[in-house]
Amino acid sequence: MVEKVVVIGSGPAGWTSAIYAARAELQPLVFEGAWTEENRLAGTLPLGQLALTTEVENFPGFPAGDLESYLDNSIDESSRQIMAPHEKAGVSGPELMNLMKQQAINFGTRIETDDVVEVDLDSRPFKLKSLGGREVEAHTLIIATGARANYLGLESEDAFKNRGVSACAVCDGAIPRFRDVPLVVVGGGDSAVEEADYLTKFASTVYMIHRRDELRASKIMQQRALNNDKIEVVWSHTLQEVLGNDEDGVTGVRLASTKDDSTKELECAGVFLAIGHTPNTAFLSGKLDMNEKGYVTWTTAGRTYTSVEGVFAAGDVADDYYRQAITAAGTGCMAALDAERYLAAKGL
Repeated sequence: MVEKVVVIGSGPAGWTSAIYAARAELQPLVFEGAWTEENRLAGTLPLGQLALTTEVENFPGFPAGDLESYLDNSIDESSRQIMAPHEKAGVSGPELMNLMKQQAINFGTRIETDDVVEVDLDSRPFKLKSLGGREVEAHTLIIATGARANYLGLESEDAFKNRGVSACAVCDGAIPRFRDVPLVVVGGGDSAVEEADYLTKFASTVYMIHRRDELRASKIMQQRALNNDKIEVVWSHTLQEVLGNDEDGVTGVRLASTKDDSTKELECAGVFLAIGHTPNTAFLSGKLDMNEKGYVTWTTAGRTYTSVEGVFAAGDVADDYYRQAITAAGTGCMAALDAERYLAAKGL
């Protein structure tokens, strides 16, 4: 059997693609990823980056409130049993992703809990091979594997993720934990300045930690940081350790000088890593056109077309600018509609 649509990925883009494709009677098959230790360490487990976050306050339709009854009635019992109690502060990342997944299932989406490790985009239909050895043929593919935030690899950094350590200021900066307190941003490029500037809306002070004595950001972005009274750049230092405890989460950082052997500590309630993202495209082996950062290239404005006809890309795997759940979901919708129209035009 040749699949009409195969979706690779299970974040907001992947599940939205599946919902739209299933409603169009395309019987999509989703490879959501494998629950392996390798994926856990890489931050690429099923349900995407959003499943690694706590409160989600900026996804439309989920204001703060008690969702317990709705979650109990909406999500499959086996999935609901392993979810944390609802905190009444909007929807959490895992809740939102499980709701999207359940919605896709309700419309008939089939799911493989496995990683796609090899694709043949030269043949028609396309051929895929999974980590578990399954081989699948498909008329269209939707690549929605996302991008993972880069971290430094510190044990303390990992220990305090979602308890003060984040890689997305826009996602997390407005939550109560980060209001009227000192915060730290690690990085020196445009993204780091953007994160720091955004956080000044909420923080008392934002410390930018940069390993050099000059920012890598563009000149206009450098001036934005240096002219902001709430941003203090800590030059020639690296993050050595995130400090904190089980009760309070992050309480500070220990920094190491890049000039000598000295260290110093700063009090803060949050640490934001702004050292880039890595798109999850290794399995493609360069078979699609990508930009200089490794993101899949959209070849037509306003469409999710890639360099191979019949292959579409959605979400953060192709978006190195917005990287938000709502924009990923939007392009997931677009990819499914693009795939539907492609199949109709080909009579498939």
